[in-house]
Amino acid sequence: MSNKTFFNILLAGFVLLFIGFLVRVFYGNFKPENNLGSSPKLVVGIVVDQMKYQYLTKFWDHYSEKGFKRLINDGFNAKSNHYGYSQTSTAPGHTTIATGAYPRVHGIIGNSWFDRKSKKSVYCVDDEQYETIGSSTNSGKKSPSKLLTTTISDENRIATNFKGKTIGVAIKDRGSILSSGHTANAAYWFDSKAGSFISSTYYLDKLPDWAKKFNDSRIVDSYLKPWDTYYDISTYIESGSDDNNYESNFIGEDKPVFPHNFRIKNKKTGEPFYGDLTSTPYGNSLVTDFSLKAVEYENLGKDDITDFLLIDYSSTDYVGHQFGANSKEVQDTYIRLDKEIERLLDYFDKHVGKDQYTLFLSADHGVTNAPGFLKDNKIPVNYFNSNKWRQYIDDFLFQSYGTSKILISDSNHQIFLDDELISKLNLDFNLVREKLIEKMQIYPGIDEIYSSEQILNINNDHFITLIRNGFNKNLSGDIVYTLMPNWTYYRKGSTHGTRFNHDTHVPLLLYGKGVKKASINRRTDIIDIAPTIASILGINSPNASTGKVIYEAIDD
Repeated sequence: MSNKTFFNILLAGFVLLFIGFLVRVFYGNFKPENNLGSSPKLVVGIVVDQMKYQYLTKFWDHYSEKGFKRLINDGFNAKSNHYGYSQTSTAPGHTTIATGAYPRVHGIIGNSWFDRKSKKSVYCVDDEQYETIGSSTNSGKKSPSKLLTTTISDENRIATNFKGKTIGVAIKDRGSILSSGHTANAAYWFDSKAGSFISSTYYLDKLPDWAKKFNDSRIVDSYLKPWDTYYDISTYIESGSDDNNYESNFIGEDKPVFPHNFRIKNKKTGEPFYGDLTSTPYGNSLVTDFSLKAVEYENLGKDDITDFLLIDYSSTDYVGHQFGANSKEVQDTYIRLDKEIERLLDYFDKHVGKDQYTLFLSADHGVTNAPGFLKDNKIPVNYFNSNKWRQYIDDFLFQSYGTSKILISDSNHQIFLDDELISKLNLDFNLVREKLIEKMQIYPGIDEIYSSEQILNINNDHFITLIRNGFNKNLSGDIVYTLMPNWTYYRKGSTHGTRFNHDTHVPLLLYGKGVKKASINRRTDIIDIAPTIASILGINSPNASTGKVIYEAIDD
């Protein structure tokens, strides 16, 4: 044997050993069969509306050892978890977590979107086939019918021959319904007109006795009280001043400062008013109250068949929109949310068993800072006036083709054109669209702009990929555009809905049975949650999931 041949064999051996080492380090000793017969009794999925990852680190010193810190110190923390699409909003976010698929596949491309058939905007969970149960309003005419794929809890229901239960709870209907999937035993959400948790006849014929008793007890009324800070406000040094020009006040307040005396009565009728309650941390407390009753009376986690409890804390989003990401109100809301997490964990420890449940926590999207705050701190920011933008487009279309009705909708940064009208005018659709794109590109604040064909066919562009992942060819528009960094529609409060890091970087915490105590810095994707939970349970991932199992999180 020549020296060269010997060297090549030796080198090949070292390469194989090194690859084996990497596989062992990256994947650990995980074997799916190790999980057979040892699934958790309960999976708890928590989605915090509008929670960017930074809130974990920014308010760390104010958290107790039993809430967020317990999840991080004794669980798994994916520090660089991001959304892989650009239209970061509530309905797509919840659905993407639950399905392990992007909006382009699961079909929930926004909270609302323009429907070509009806030629009107449709809401993601509206469904006139069903009726409200739990109140006399129309707020329960809902279902997950627009969701095109299965969720992780659907797969658990199928795997357990529908013996494992699924219950969803939220303030927002879309948060509960889309997280819970098609086969949930029930999804509940808060009807602020009635001050009650309600559901839909899609799930139930009537409210269970325990839910009716909860509503009848009027626990909600105990939260109709002023909102002051949990700790002394002088210790809230991580956020901005309490009195500033970046926030919107509650109706009836002179200034948006603590303590907040939000509306608790209807001035005309004298009846309790619940419309402002959801924009306080009390909304989160109410969700915890109802969720724990659901665990108790639905006997979740009481046998060896895995159940799912899906909780959405929606009030964080309302507070962030109203007061801004750097506000005292947001800081207090997260300090109080930490107490809600502690309350949940304590209850699960006692009533399900410390090592008998698995929990994941993430967010449907992040959030940017208030534009006024950025501007005052010398960071470029601009206001995008949607009315002027639409007038600009209408003027161009009228001047070019004699009518502005060629554009029938501009929603979710998507332009829908009337192909029938374009044909009647003997115009070429592609040429009209091309000319419109050219005109739109030069408008101040416009960043990226593409035709639907470009989105579907160009594969080597990172930004197009982000747009494509949120683009459904049967539902989305003819033109899609994005705004430049820190261009916003609102002058006060904070918002989201972009491809930028402040909107895409969200927590991913895993805790409990089957979860390894660890943290990673490598980038993970929001679609990785569902297949990771599926691996822990030893069941199929949702049918359209394209996420990857985070093997570093799994304790074998």
